[in-house]
Amino acid sequence: MLTIFGIPKPFEGHFGVIQRNAIQSWTRLSPRCQVLLFGNETGIAQVAAEVGAQHIPTVERNEFGTPLLNSVFGQAEKAATNPTLCFVNSDVIFMNDFLPAVQRVLDKYDRFLLIGRRTTVDIPEPLSFEGDWESKLRERAIATGHLDNNTAIDYFVFRPGLWGKIPPFAIGRPQYDNWLVYQANHSGVPVVELTEVVTVVHQNHTRAHPAGVDGLRMSPEGQRNLELAGGYTHGHTIWDSKYILTKRGLRKRRSPYALYRQFVNLVDQHPTLEPALKSVRSVIRFVRGAET
Repeated sequence: MLTIFGIPKPFEGHFGVIQRNAIQSWTRLSPRCQVLLFGNETGIAQVAAEVGAQHIPTVERNEFGTPLLNSVFGQAEKAATNPTLCFVNSDVIFMNDFLPAVQRVLDKYDRFLLIGRRTTVDIPEPLSFEGDWESKLRERAIATGHLDNNTAIDYFVFRPGLWGKIPPFAIGRPQYDNWLVYQANHSGVPVVELTEVVTVVHQNHTRAHPAGVDGLRMSPEGQRNLELAGGYTHGHTIWDSKYILTKRGLRKRRSPYALYRQFVNLVDQHPTLEPALKSVRSVIRFVRGAET
């Protein structure tokens, strides 16, 4: 039914623990999914052999050594044995509500993009996948986790060819994920949020890059990604999904955020309004900070 692919970091320390947890969860989905692991970092080949995943070691990289999105997606589409693919960060755990949600959208649309918010949970230890592990993890997520905001996009479910020619974005740097959502919307493909019906667990960790999010955004790679995306107006979030999957079915999204997006689209057509957009973003960040 589904080919899941990711590009893990080296299997060292806490990252090694949580990535093993995540990848093991992917291999336990039913019906069984094809799993592709990209890269030649420490431990990837070994873990792939342990869990029965396919290892694809060669990935194009930029001058900083960062893997490029177009290379990973292009190879994944060629290697996939299933008609539907899922690109996911390698610290994310899927459970048995994931594939039924995907199937419900498959029954409705031939082309689509599925995304959703994640629940972040502190998981320092290797998980046991014996017995009723999912119920225990759900209880833990409810008791100790928190639902992250609309900008944290950790998985993308799609059909091959959705984006056409993907720019050479640096993976793990800002804007590539937002561009994937923007381009799907721009192409008229239904973008569906799964948050209401799927619990996706993101295992909390320290920042992999010492520069942090703001530092990465202003780094040469971050600025290049922004340029490749076509600017901030081409950066969509989960709130830009046109549909929401609920227990009762698909419904169209209706929210005040749509007004903001209309203004962003106006700025895209009239760049002289960019300063006003920055002011609006500052107000939104202030309101979000006051709510937390």
